[in-house]
Amino acid sequence: MTALGMREAPTGLVEGPGHRGWMRPIIYVVLVLLAIVWLVPFAWAVATSLKPDAETTVAPVSWLASKESLDAYRAILDKGDILQWYFNSILTASVITGGTILTASLCAFAFSRMRFAGRGLLMWILLAGLIVPFQALIVPLFAEMKSFGLADTYWGVILPQIAAPIAVLVYKRAFDAVPRELEESALVDGASMWLVYRRIWMPLSRATTAAVGIFTFVLAWNNFFWPFVITSAGELFTIPVGLSTVTTAYGALYAQTMAMAIMGALPLLIAFLLFQRQIVQGIANTGLKG
Repeated sequence: MTALGMREAPTGLVEGPGHRGWMRPIIYVVLVLLAIVWLVPFAWAVATSLKPDAETTVAPVSWLASKESLDAYRAILDKGDILQWYFNSILTASVITGGTILTASLCAFAFSRMRFAGRGLLMWILLAGLIVPFQALIVPLFAEMKSFGLADTYWGVILPQIAAPIAVLVYKRAFDAVPRELEESALVDGASMWLVYRRIWMPLSRATTAAVGIFTFVLAWNNFFWPFVITSAGELFTIPVGLSTVTTAYGALYAQTMAMAIMGALPLLIAFLLFQRQIVQGIANTGLKG
């Protein structure tokens, strides 16, 4: 018998089109289950916000109310300064996002394309910024903002949140992947380093900018601790801080609490629906993983 005749028949463990074919339904089932796990609490919040407050704590628990209404949303709009909180959140999150993109990209460009004294030491300091939690810096940051007269101001909320070491590392990774020949050609043509950064590096890093911008905006919008510490005036509250005041001011009114939470999350949901392609592309290109 020849060697060809003794060859073993292929087994089911060999990867091929069929192997990927039976894996695809399993992946879809897992993704659907994960989507349900995420959607059920959101659906429950919507259902609760449409109930009268008297029916939010009845037993047995029911998804449906005897009569759905928008009374909780009307009460929030009447009693709380939600429009002012919306403005504060949009203003602070937008400025924080723009400042983070500008400072992180400039810092990453310097680390990626320039050689200067102390570069290694500064990189270690940057990496140390990833280790120290923001909560550990609350007291010195508050003392610093108060000494500058920035407590209870928009700048007091914004400035400490602009520094983002992780954004610098993400931009540096993207800049390191850009061919150095582009920079050399631009410098030969008389371009300055600022022009190289603005006209070459940043346009080639649009996906990175989208990822950094979206994640920074979401984190700034959801940040509760620092705006709560640095502000005491109601007209400076952001949505998360305002939500806590509504809960304490009006008692355990779960319909209003859920209505406020949904209204606070609505802009983020809209942003995700509008920019979901940029979010996925940015995660894929920058290596950001949960």
